[in-house]
Amino acid sequence: MTITDLRKDYHKEICQRILGLKSGVPNLADVSSKTSKTLANGMVKKLDFPLCKNPPVGQTVGTVFTELTMDFLNKSFRLLQHIRPGKWIFSASQASIGIAAFDQYEHLSALNSVLKAHKELAAALGGDYIITPDIVIGREPLTDSEINQKKSVLGKGEISTLTTLRKENYQSPKPILHASISCKWTIRSDRSQNTRTEALNLIRNRKGKTPHISCVTAEPMPTRLASLAMGTGDIDCVYHMALHELIASVKESGNEDQGDILDTLVNGKRMRDISDLPFDLVS
Repeated sequence: MTITDLRKDYHKEICQRILGLKSGVPNLADVSSKTSKTLANGMVKKLDFPLCKNPPVGQTVGTVFTELTMDFLNKSFRLLQHIRPGKWIFSASQASIGIAAFDQYEHLSALNSVLKAHKELAAALGGDYIITPDIVIGREPLTDSEINQKKSVLGKGEISTLTTLRKENYQSPKPILHASISCKWTIRSDRSQNTRTEALNLIRNRKGKTPHISCVTAEPMPTRLASLAMGTGDIDCVYHMALHELIASVKESGNEDQGDILDTLVNGKRMRDISDLPFDLVS
């Protein structure tokens, strides 16, 4: 199994379970936009898999898209274990615990409880600090025997007693949040701002290293992709579930404006393909 194989399987599953036609229009297109429909149809043609006959609606679309994306990343990550070894946790079911389950953000649980008990503080400092990313990737701390597996690394005496990667340093060690990934089937202005807000929350409220922060989407319109991908400082990069197919669709459409925007995003390192994400996560 290769990354190429996993990408094809990912697209096949998306087509079978999510991507379908509604009144002849792909359900990732904006029905009010001729350009969006043209580019979406081009992507569907390039993917070249049978489509879902009864595509889901509402939140179910996002839920399934998240599950399939996590499955692709999990399997791809395993192929790269020799590059980034470790005990990794992949989850798309953080709704009940949020980021406070991870070492860098465990303090937010206590903060959140205080804010709920003191409404005046909540009004001054903001609302709920416990965000729930669509996909999280965490790394389990290592035991001393694992650290010293090949040779003595720690030595004797009080050394390396505060690092969170060493399991023996804490009575109740928590996994380290390695990556937070937002999944957006399509992009609208309100959704893109929500993704940025989550990213800034992760950056500002951490104690320790900043996790990888990225977004995966199937949005066909480069102008809408730009609303999320442009700029720096919050999201690492936006990843398209089928960037190569989208590029081909834009070129085929002859829409120079959309083509220029897409070129800017790709050449400016703000937009990459889903197959690039596993490698970026192990870097």
